[in-house]
Amino acid sequence: MDSLVSDDRPGAGPPVTVADVYLSDSVRVAAKILIVGHFAVGKTTFVGTMSEIRPLTTEETMTQASVDVDDLTGAGRKTTTTVALDFGRLTLSERVVLYLFGTPGQQRFAQVWKDMTIGALGALVLIDPQRFDQSFDVIGLLEEHDIPYAVAINRFDGSPTYPMDRLRDALDLLPETPLITCDARDRNSSKEALMTLVRYLQARAQKEPA
Repeated sequence: MDSLVSDDRPGAGPPVTVADVYLSDSVRVAAKILIVGHFAVGKTTFVGTMSEIRPLTTEETMTQASVDVDDLTGAGRKTTTTVALDFGRLTLSERVVLYLFGTPGQQRFAQVWKDMTIGALGALVLIDPQRFDQSFDVIGLLEEHDIPYAVAINRFDGSPTYPMDRLRDALDLLPETPLITCDARDRNSSKEALMTLVRYLQARAQKEPA
């Protein structure tokens, strides 16, 4: 009988077997996907929700030293921040697995962020609809490094709802760039956001010349 691996994350479900932790021999494609966005938008939550293994997180308690450095506007009572990366894994099929890399949100971690773009197939940009203007730098970095992306509006409790065409115009997105909504706390919602990105990447790949 396989040993069990416990997972005490809220809503993580029943324990998984050791066999579930390791990749199947049938996997042939491993894709690096970035989960990006501004500070306190829910990247760590998203990776934790989607990862089939215990996610790696590098959250540290925010100290007084960051008060004059990090913009906490709209961040609520957030007391921790990612200082390196979040990492998780999601198997899509017998042959395809996604490695999820959550990036730091603050500008002072820009170099770490840029290093993580190396080898990335695509990115999912999480956006808080109340702070969408903070996403311009993130989207700019993706475009600078020629990384295709989809945008997911992360619905926070009590956040206002805006028409999607208005948000698309405000973010100055190309018509072909996917724009969807999700709840980073909900697995089904988050999975649909990821699948939207995957379908977009597949469509782009089919259009590229051989």
